[in-house]
Amino acid sequence: MDENKNGSVSESTVAVVTEEHEKKHIIGDDENMHLHSTKEAAEDISKKVDVVDDKETAASFFTVRIKEPVLDFLHTLRMFFPESEPHYKEAKYTRAELKERFRKRLEHMSPAEQRKLKIQRALGWAWPIFRAMIIIGLCFIILYPLIFMVSTAFRTRADMSDPTVLWIPRNLTLSNLKDAMLTMDYWPTFRNTLIINIGCSIIQVFSCALTGYGFARFKFKGQSILFFIVVLQILIPPQIINIPQFKFFRYFDPFGLLTAMGGEAINFIDNPITMYLPAILGNGIRAGLFIFLFRQSFRGLPKELEDAAYLDGCSPFKTFLMVMAPNAASTFLTVFLFSIVWYWNDYYVTSTFFTSFGIIALKLKNLDAAIAKTIFGNTTVPVRDLVVWLEAGCLAGITPILILYIALQKYFTEGISRSGLTGM
Repeated sequence: MDENKNGSVSESTVAVVTEEHEKKHIIGDDENMHLHSTKEAAEDISKKVDVVDDKETAASFFTVRIKEPVLDFLHTLRMFFPESEPHYKEAKYTRAELKERFRKRLEHMSPAEQRKLKIQRALGWAWPIFRAMIIIGLCFIILYPLIFMVSTAFRTRADMSDPTVLWIPRNLTLSNLKDAMLTMDYWPTFRNTLIINIGCSIIQVFSCALTGYGFARFKFKGQSILFFIVVLQILIPPQIINIPQFKFFRYFDPFGLLTAMGGEAINFIDNPITMYLPAILGNGIRAGLFIFLFRQSFRGLPKELEDAAYLDGCSPFKTFLMVMAPNAASTFLTVFLFSIVWYWNDYYVTSTFFTSFGIIALKLKNLDAAIAKTIFGNTTVPVRDLVVWLEAGCLAGITPILILYIALQKYFTEGISRSGLTGM
């Protein structure tokens, strides 16, 4: 019995020991599998981290090298094309809803407040209508000559004599415009006008800008007296200095040097130099006003811009060209347009110095006599019969200026506002 018992005990002991060994083996295998899986998981995580790092590196490269430069370029372009202010849609109500809202407001008000609110509401309805009538009336008064010019330039003489034709011609024609341009010798005259106009305007803009910059930024003896002379250029009409200017250019002899050397005075009449020389010296048409505009514009610019340029080694003239002039670009454009318009429309000064040099303003001044000579054989013709050709010639004369103004009117008005407000 004992042996059997011992044998049984030993067998059971062996079974227990075997089971425990198997459990340990299984546990060891589980630990090895767990370690193996943990290592694989770590490798997977490291691979994912490497992928993420690669993506972040690619994203940072894309952001730094491509995205940010493109955004900066688009932002720079957006500065030249400013967006309009966002429009917020207001809640729309029907007329019945508005009346109901107004009635509810009146219920919570005293009689005096109700009377005041009704008066305000009536004025709110009446003022836009009154304002629109004023604007339409003023626009009609200002645009009436242009409307009449366009309406008359393309109608026949019969329509001009017909009292039933007011604004819209019964018979449209281009012959008036062709005859007027032929009489004016338009294209050679247009070329001569551009030679005088564009050249003098560019030169005068630069000379007046340099003079205005000197008055705005530098202090020197006699500055007040010289600026007083500039103001006199604005106040004194050109008729007062017309005769001295004519004698100066007719007998051009600066300081009597030519006569002293045995020569003769030079005659510059009918020569473009009579317009270019005053523009170079800052004494052209309306030059005093242009100097004043540039002075006000440069006074409004911060002094630190010049100080920074001087620290970088710029001279005063280089500072004017590289720093101050670009910051006053709108004023340059405004003065340039003003100068073009006044040189284009001027006939008083040009008629003093030119007798055979064709200018559009001079051609328009004598257009009635030229049409009577060319079309009617130099006979006496009533002015009413010449109106269609006169208006056609005027339309051909002002069309280039109208096109220029329409193209640049935004910058033109901006330059006027800046020139008039800065530095005051």
